[in-house]
Amino acid sequence: MAIVEMVGKVALVALFYCIVVAVPRAIEGAITCELVVSDLAPCAGFLTTGGQVSTDCCNGVKSLQNSAATKDDRQMVCRCAEQTVSTLPGINLTNVRDLPGKCGVNFPYEITPGTDCSKVQ
Repeated sequence: MAIVEMVGKVALVALFYCIVVAVPRAIEGAITCELVVSDLAPCAGFLTTGGQVSTDCCNGVKSLQNSAATKDDRQMVCRCAEQTVSTLPGINLTNVRDLPGKCGVNFPYEITPGTDCSKVQ
């Protein structure tokens, strides 16, 4: 069963990257969807099945928070994360909501399929 779970997680990360390539985003800020996906890729297991949040996952979440210095950057993080949550199968929305807190990070918005990222300040 461990091999099946590993293959599922690899497929989830691969799908994560395909979404970024298929739907390019352009904004003046320093944040890109590629960066968001790269930083959040270690979180795939937690986002689907819960359990322990890895150090690599929390480091990625903290890196995103630290990198999103401008309003445009924060909106980009929001849009990329919202799109990913909306399209990836198996994502547990409760785990998505809980992730920042489990990593000791306070995002000024919640990532859900209906998030209006244009209102992120």
